[in-house]
Amino acid sequence: MIRYIIFRVFAAIPTLLLISLLIFFIIQLPPGDYFETYIAELQAQGETVDPNKIAFLKHEYGFDKPMIEQYGLWVLGMMHGDFGYSFEYEMPVTQVIGSRLYLTVLISVVTIIFTWLVAFPIGIYSAVRQYSWGDYGLTFLGLLGLATPNFLLALILMYLANIWFGVSIGHMMDARYLGQPMSWGKFWSIAEHMVIPVIVIGTSGTAAMIRRLRANLLDELQKQYVVTARAKGVPPLRALVKYPLRMALNFFISDIGGILPSVISGAVVVSIVLSLETTGPLLIRALQSQDMYLAGSFLMFLAALTVAGVLISDIALALLDPRIRLQAGRDK
Repeated sequence: MIRYIIFRVFAAIPTLLLISLLIFFIIQLPPGDYFETYIAELQAQGETVDPNKIAFLKHEYGFDKPMIEQYGLWVLGMMHGDFGYSFEYEMPVTQVIGSRLYLTVLISVVTIIFTWLVAFPIGIYSAVRQYSWGDYGLTFLGLLGLATPNFLLALILMYLANIWFGVSIGHMMDARYLGQPMSWGKFWSIAEHMVIPVIVIGTSGTAAMIRRLRANLLDELQKQYVVTARAKGVPPLRALVKYPLRMALNFFISDIGGILPSVISGAVVVSIVLSLETTGPLLIRALQSQDMYLAGSFLMFLAALTVAGVLISDIALALLDPRIRLQAGRDK
């Protein structure tokens, strides 16, 4: 088992390097760079730019170097904690993302916990009470959640909150706490404002997980070992938890690798609609202005979450399912 974990950890390193290579070259695909986009915006406003200053900035930040050399400098910088310089905001990337990154991680973790806490009991109930009124009702709500885009649900909730309660549900905290150090008042303000974004972001993922858990558990409940357990008089709860639920949990655990990036990417659109102080609006602006270091850092953060999620799910599956451990041992 230890060898399997070490192998999976070391396999993640070349994966991240390959992803960083793809991210860097995809960002470079659009013609021009940040400075050319900046010059075009100023010229559209009727302003002039000193070409000598632009040439100096390109040389200063390595934009005149070959692309592969720029990539090497970027990767080496990230290994030392230097994610580059944001030309759009005229400060290092680490200072730009700052507290926004912590808020993004916080809302993503809370959304994942919300998804699991809601999906797990509902999925089990729908499978055990198949074709009941509760199953039909929960199935309808699940399909409705899958069919409703996150941004549309956010707009609907914003409208209803304004019409029914006369309040605005945008932002992650009250305006008086923006830029202030963490305090109990700011903490409770974030907790209050987080309810709606968590529900909006987690709805589709929760609905999808309910459907998958129900389908997998129904397959397991029809197998012979469950019928045999019932015939021997095993109590229904024990017959459910001991084997079929454990088998159905495999997909539940494997979803960790996919739910992290899906939550982050879903939060990007929702953060724009709800005016959240997260990394979403910064990422969109960085891509529009070709601020490659800022955009690349965000995308690498998303990629690292994906790889970390897959690693965690692989290790958790190996701990949960002896067949995976035995297969890993034979492969070694």
